[in-house]
Amino acid sequence: MPLVLKSSAFDDGDLIPDRHTCDDADFSPPLAWSGVPEGTQSFAVALENPDVPHGTWTHWLLYDIPPGTDHLSEWVLTQPQLLNGALQGMNDFGFVGYNGPCEQSSTHTYVFTLFALDSMLDVAPGIPTSELKVAMKGHVLDTAKLSCTYITNL
Repeated sequence: MPLVLKSSAFDDGDLIPDRHTCDDADFSPPLAWSGVPEGTQSFAVALENPDVPHGTWTHWLLYDIPPGTDHLSEWVLTQPQLLNGALQGMNDFGFVGYNGPCEQSSTHTYVFTLFALDSMLDVAPGIPTSELKVAMKGHVLDTAKLSCTYITNL
């Protein structure tokens, strides 16, 4: 069974609800997954916007999510380490934790990616995307993606 990532807040490709954007509360959405590959020792989640002119913009990095976890509740706190031991990285806004869609103009696609990893990562909280990708290299067992769309309310 393949790794699958879903949200109870929106279906793949749908508009992301305002409560998960800077137009409202900017809470991270609830996420759930299934089809975890054998040997998974941790998970990581990234939220990225590939539609920005200068490349991809990272909105959220969460890693060292313990094995056996199959969901994230809405509104993951924006702190370096969570109660379950998971760590959060530095997004491209320069903050630790989730900063949801918040574009100045047009329509953008956002992609949540779940990584099933064969180990915990030996990295500190607050690392940027580039360091997380290096740490995950050779440890990814499977990935699942969930996309959403954001249309600016400005």
